[in-house]
Amino acid sequence: MDNLTVKLQGMSCASCASSIEQAIKSVPGVIECNVNFGMEQASIQYDSQKTSLATIQATVDAAGYKALPLPEMAADEDDNDRKNRKSESQNLQRKLWTAGIISILLVVGGIPAMTGLHLPFIPAWLHNFWLQLVLTAPVQFWCGKSFYIGAWKALKRRVATMDTLIALGTSAAYFYSVFVTFFPGLFIAQGLNSSVYYEVAASVVALILLGKTLENLAKGETSEAIRKLMGLQAKTARIVRNGQELEVPLAQVEIGDIVQVRPGEQIPVDGEVIEGYSTIDEAMVTGESLPVKKQIGDEVIGATINKTGSFKFRTTRIGKDTFLAQIVKMVQDAQGSKAPIQKLADEVTGWFVPAVIAVALATFIIWFNATGNITLATVTMVEVLIIACPCALGLATPTAVMVGTGKGAENGILIKGAESLELAHKIQVIVLDKTGTLTEGKPTVTDFVTIKGTANSNELKLLKFAASVERNSEHPLGEAVVRYGEFQEVILTDVKDFEAIAGSGVRGVVEGKSIALGTLRWMQELGFDTDYLELRAKAWESASKTVVWMAVEGKIEAILGIADALKPSSARAVKALQKLGLEVVMLTGDNRTTAESIAHAVGIDRIFAEVRPDQKAAKIQALQAQGKIVAMVGDGINDAPALAASDVGIAIGTGTDVAIAASDITLISGDLQGIVTAIQLSRATMRNIRENLFFAFIYNIAGIPIAAGILYPIFGWLLSPIIAGGAMAFSSVSVLTNALRLRKFQPKYIT
Repeated sequence: MDNLTVKLQGMSCASCASSIEQAIKSVPGVIECNVNFGMEQASIQYDSQKTSLATIQATVDAAGYKALPLPEMAADEDDNDRKNRKSESQNLQRKLWTAGIISILLVVGGIPAMTGLHLPFIPAWLHNFWLQLVLTAPVQFWCGKSFYIGAWKALKRRVATMDTLIALGTSAAYFYSVFVTFFPGLFIAQGLNSSVYYEVAASVVALILLGKTLENLAKGETSEAIRKLMGLQAKTARIVRNGQELEVPLAQVEIGDIVQVRPGEQIPVDGEVIEGYSTIDEAMVTGESLPVKKQIGDEVIGATINKTGSFKFRTTRIGKDTFLAQIVKMVQDAQGSKAPIQKLADEVTGWFVPAVIAVALATFIIWFNATGNITLATVTMVEVLIIACPCALGLATPTAVMVGTGKGAENGILIKGAESLELAHKIQVIVLDKTGTLTEGKPTVTDFVTIKGTANSNELKLLKFAASVERNSEHPLGEAVVRYGEFQEVILTDVKDFEAIAGSGVRGVVEGKSIALGTLRWMQELGFDTDYLELRAKAWESASKTVVWMAVEGKIEAILGIADALKPSSARAVKALQKLGLEVVMLTGDNRTTAESIAHAVGIDRIFAEVRPDQKAAKIQALQAQGKIVAMVGDGINDAPALAASDVGIAIGTGTDVAIAASDITLISGDLQGIVTAIQLSRATMRNIRENLFFAFIYNIAGIPIAAGILYPIFGWLLSPIIAGGAMAFSSVSVLTNALRLRKFQPKYIT
C-alpha cells in the first residue's frame, strides 16, 4: 500500500472537491482518498500493483481538473509554488479590477432606471442599452470565463457545482438583458418591464471575483505555518573536506560530511556532535524555550540556532529525511486529511447544488404564474442561483484544520491527522506511562547492596556480571546498570544464551554462571528466596526508587536501587489536565510501592502498576469498554501497543521511533504541558469549526428563502442579485476570517 499527495488545479467549490474525490475513489486499486478543498490537495492511499500516479492523473483530467504530484518540500520548490500562486493572484486581480470598474459604470448608469429619477450628474450616454451590452460582454465572457469552463466540465460529468450556479445566474441576467436590448418593443407591447440587468450580471461576477481574491489571500494565511517551517531551513553548509572548509549549497551535503558551526549560525542538517560543545536554541522546532546544552555524542537538529560555542558534527540525515522535513511532511499530511465532522458538510454539498437549481426553477415558475412578471421571476431565480453557492460550507472545516495543525506545529505538537485533532477534544481519561513520560527517562543507579553487604571482595564481580548481561538489553533500567558498571570501571565480558522477558527482566550465562536480573515478582515466580533483602527493597521503593533483583545460579545475591527524577513539568501538567475535567491514570510496569510514591508526588490517584507490556493495551481497552474516550501517553517500545489501542495515542518526541509511529500526536520537546496545549488546541479548533458550520448553514437556510422573494411584499429593495452576490462572497470570507482567528491561539497555563 502506497501513499500519494497530489496538487489539484481547477477547483472552484466544495462540490468540485466532492466530484474529484468520487472520481479518484472509482479507480481500481485506490483504497482511500481525501480531497481538501482549502489546501487544493488530494491525499490518496492506493495499491501500486493495481494502479499508478499516471492512471489517477488521467482520471482527474477526465473529470475536468488537473492533478500534479506534490514535490518534496524544499525551500526553492516552495518559492516556485508561491510564484505560481502570485501569478494566478495577479491574473485574478486584473479581472477583478476590470469587472469592478465596468460594474461601477453600469450601476451608476442604471440608477435612473432603478429609481425612476433623472439625475443631471449621470451622463445620458451611460443609460444606453447598447453601450451597456458592449461594456458587459468582456466581464461576462473574459472575467467570468472560468465559471463557464467549470460549468461545462461539470455538465460533461453530469454533476452541478458552484460554477454551474454562477454561470446560470449571470447568464440569465445577461441574456435576458440582451433580448430586451434587441427586442424592446416586444416587452412594451405586452406591458412588461423593459428594464435591462447588465449591471446585475457584471456586478455579480465582480463580487464573486472579489470573494475569490479574498479567499486566496486567506488561504495563503492558513498555510503560514508550513512557510514558517520551510523558512527555517538553511541555504548553505560549511563542510570540512580534505582539511579545508567549504561553503556549499545544502543540496550538496552528504551523509557522513563533517560540518563546522560557529556561534550564532544556523545548523544546516541533522547530525551528531564529534568535537566541541555549545548551547543550541531549539525553540523553532521543538517549542522548548530554554537553550539546550550539546556536547560530544549529542544529536543536533537542522534549522536550530547555535548560541555560544563552536563545534563540529557529522551529518546523519539530509534532505527529506531530516527532522525538519519530517515535521513539514507530517503537518502537510495532517492539513490534507479530513475530520469526521466534515462528512456532514460533504454529504450536504453532494445534493445541495442540484437542489438549489430545482428551487431556482420552482421560484421562477411560482412568481411568473403568480404575477405574470417575467422580470420579477427572472430576478428571483438569479438571486437563488447566486446566493446559494456552497463555498462557505466547503471551507468551514478544512481551513480551521489547516490553521489548527499549523498552530500545533508552532507549539511543538505534531498532529498526524484531522481525525486526531477532532477526537482530542473528547478525551475523558488520559493514561500516563511513568518512565520517560512522568520521569526524565534517564534512570541512575543510586544503591547497590549484596547479600554480604557493601565493600566486599565479591561486589565488583557481581556488578560485572550484572552490567555484562544488561548490556544486551534496550531497557532504560538496563542502560542505567551498564553506565554504573562503567563508572565503577568494571570490565564487561561476553554473555551466552541471553534472553529478555518482557515486563520481568533479563538473563544469560556469564563465565559459566547463570545470571538473572529483574523484578521481585519474577524472582519469586522462579522460586528464588527473596526474604533477606525485602525490607531494604521496600524502603527504596518508598523513596520512589525502582529495585532490580539479581540472582546467580538460582540464588539472590544483590539488589540495585535505581532512581529516575520526575520532570519539572509533570506535577503541574497533571494538575492542569485534572482541571480540564480529565481523569488521569498512571500505567507502569514498575512495582506498586514505587508507582504509588511517584503518583503521590504528581497528584495521580488511580494507578495500574506491575503491568507487563503485553498487558498495557488490555488496560486501555478495559477503560474503553466503560464507554470512555481514552488517550495514552508514552515514549517506549513497550508503549507502542497501548498507544495504538487508545483512541488518541500521544508520544513523547524524545522517545523511540516505534512509539512515535504508533501515536496520533507527538510532543516534540517531551514537556507534558504539551498534552494540555494539544487538548486546548483541539477544543479551540472544534469550537471554530462549529462556528464556521453554523455560519455556513444559517447563511444558506436564511439566504435562499430571502432570495426567492419571501420578503418581497415587505422589503422589495432586498430583491437584488447584486445584494445576493455580495452576500455570497461575504459568507466565504467570513468563514475564512473566523478560521484565521485560530492563529491567535495561545496555550493557557493552568496553575
